[in-house]
Amino acid sequence: MEGRPGAGKTTALRRLAALLPTRPATGFTTEEIWQSGVRVGFVLETLAGRREVLAHVDLPGPPRVGKYGVDLGVMERLALPTLRPTTTAESARRLVLIDELGRMELACTAFRDAVDALFAAEADIVATVHTHRDPFTDTLRRRADIEVVHLTAANRDVLPGELAARLQQPGTRQGPPAHR
Repeated sequence: MEGRPGAGKTTALRRLAALLPTRPATGFTTEEIWQSGVRVGFVLETLAGRREVLAHVDLPGPPRVGKYGVDLGVMERLALPTLRPTTTAESARRLVLIDELGRMELACTAFRDAVDALFAAEADIVATVHTHRDPFTDTLRRRADIEVVHLTAANRDVLPGELAARLQQPGTRQGPPAHR
């Protein structure tokens, strides 16, 4: 799902996970942190419910992405384990949901390496991806087995259901990266 900021990509990804109760999924979403009407950071939450602050104006970094210091340890503790299969049998039927392949997340080299390995594996993947030009995500977009799906106000309510229908069966390899 590619969409502009605020288009509902995270919400659509969460709805997709809810629409696939018989298809176990791993992965994570990100959520904005607001204080007094001002965005001050982002929380990373695994689909299993583990949450930590990924980026915040009060974190020192490095790295820094815009005004936010990023805690790369959160990527290593929470995001990375969701990308790796726990068993050989699991890897054949995996569905991985990633929100997102953005500048904060991609600042973690181990995360980029895990994403590369995941896209080379037999898994269905749905990921949100930033719209900015980036060599890493641009390379993913050019892959023949990737489909970019655009999220708009006109389709945001129906798109999770359409993707869920396509992903009902394991191994479909039709999960598109959702661009952010």
